[in-house]
Amino acid sequence: MRTAKGWRVTMKDVQFSPTSRHRGPLKKPTWIIVLISLICMFLIFAYIYPPHNRSACYVFSSTGCKGFSNWLPPRTVRELSDDEIASRVVIRDILHAQLAKSANSKIAFLFLTPGALPFEKLWDKFFQGHEGRFSVYVHASKDKPVHSSRYFINREIRSDKVVWGRISMVDAERRLLANSLKDPDNQHFVLLSDSCVPIRDFDFVYSYLLNTNVSFIDSFEDPGVHGSGRYSDHMLPEVEKKDFRKGAQWFTMKRQHAIVIMADSLYYSKFRDYCKPGMDGRNCYSDEHYLPTFFYMLDPSGIANRSVTQVDWSEGKWHPKSYRELDVTRELLKNMTSIDRSEHITSEEKRRYLTAPCIWNGIQRPCYLFARKFLPETLNNLLVLSSNYTSKI
Repeated sequence: MRTAKGWRVTMKDVQFSPTSRHRGPLKKPTWIIVLISLICMFLIFAYIYPPHNRSACYVFSSTGCKGFSNWLPPRTVRELSDDEIASRVVIRDILHAQLAKSANSKIAFLFLTPGALPFEKLWDKFFQGHEGRFSVYVHASKDKPVHSSRYFINREIRSDKVVWGRISMVDAERRLLANSLKDPDNQHFVLLSDSCVPIRDFDFVYSYLLNTNVSFIDSFEDPGVHGSGRYSDHMLPEVEKKDFRKGAQWFTMKRQHAIVIMADSLYYSKFRDYCKPGMDGRNCYSDEHYLPTFFYMLDPSGIANRSVTQVDWSEGKWHPKSYRELDVTRELLKNMTSIDRSEHITSEEKRRYLTAPCIWNGIQRPCYLFARKFLPETLNNLLVLSSNYTSKI
């Protein structure tokens, strides 16, 4: 007979001892007890550490993981707190609500900047001829900018101090969203920095964003020190480590997702209080984790798990590559606009490169509409090249 481990029990393995002519009570077949015990231990182990690939599933059942899970006891589901239930009910209703259709849908461009906008002339050129299809909001955390473009004049919102890596960065994002949500025609929202530039023309961007069925919020699992290693158990029970995600802060999102962020206080407070530099000996940055984790938990199918803003991390530094004047060529911009796969790099000791096709409404398409980080000295080159490297959808 063969056990789960593939052992064979034969007559040679069963030892007999001399017995008297008077038989006592029959001894229990020990090998059967051992066999059953092994099978039970094997099943318990498989339940605690379930198989993660299809071939492993067929070890247990000819119907695969689905068949296997049907005859295992269900996992215990954590009971939600009152605050979680209340929060999730509100978020669910917002996500499933039929928002009023706008006859004049606009994209809200949200600029998060310390002061001056060095690429205002480039953005002016980008917006020209598309009046009524966009709106501009500027959060200047240090100095009020002096504007040269009519599209930016008097578009500052009430701003506050922003410190890199602190919750004030998320607060500024929420402040921009709150002000832009006042206009019911704003149907999609784009967060941009002072070093961001458009790498497509306005029509391409407008069609790409207004016709998408998801928000472009970056979110991926990084098991390394700069990913899950930043997690704090203080976030329990609402935020579990298995749900902790990472991503670039430069999002674009649908109106419903913007409203959901405004409605959230429970999950925001967890990141405000327990995701910050120096927390439990870790440096956690809310702007890299709050939205990726929040949407992974509450609306994973509603986000693309990628950003539409291209950033070059190939130098392996704390900050992405900064493009200088000599870097800005037709070839550089052509390469940026031709990328159709997104890439994430984990922070494990042995770094892994995670790539995936950039899907737009079920079709693989170019990934990026914007790019950063460009230095002010690149403006003239960008102005010259802008008419040639952008293309229509």
